[in-house]
Amino acid sequence: MTAITCNDFVGFFRAWIENPKRVSAVAPSGQTLARLITSEIKPDDGPVIELGPGTGVFTKALLRQGVAESDLLLIEYGSDFMRLLQQRFPSARVLWMDASQLTQYEPFMAPAGAVVSGLPLLSMTPRKVMAILTGAFRHMKEGGTFYQFTYGVSCPVPRPILDRLGLKASLVGRTALNIPPASVYRIRRRQPVAYMT
Repeated sequence: MTAITCNDFVGFFRAWIENPKRVSAVAPSGQTLARLITSEIKPDDGPVIELGPGTGVFTKALLRQGVAESDLLLIEYGSDFMRLLQQRFPSARVLWMDASQLTQYEPFMAPAGAVVSGLPLLSMTPRKVMAILTGAFRHMKEGGTFYQFTYGVSCPVPRPILDRLGLKASLVGRTALNIPPASVYRIRRRQPVAYMT
């Protein structure tokens, strides 16, 4: 474990001890999961919004995918993580806020092509999950995609919420190399059904 990785682990574990429902994992996500959740994102998808970036594991993977650091909007609720992100990614825009409040704000930048979420949706109320998705899609361009990982066995957004918001989810892939094993889902707006006359 490198010094940064060790410090990240300690900081993450401390945040989990203080509030396990908000953090939900005892350690930062691994590189394999980071590659999987960012695998479909291209440089021209920027700007990209990241929800709950924590120590920046997914952020680094977005940069490796070619997204410009200045095209990143990082939304983090944990103040310690927020300060760490500001130091690590000085050209990115880092906001200290609850992602469920996105609907209350005008867009912070040009409409995003993608949202990458490290939020623990399974530990949130349906109302909060709906607020996060509604806010994220409000800040995305028409063909934008929301990427969410989960340690659960199925999509962390229940079908009734997807239906209510006019969204659809599909599996990007799974990785057993992450601890614990994880899956990544892409969530998009449903296309209107064309009726034949």
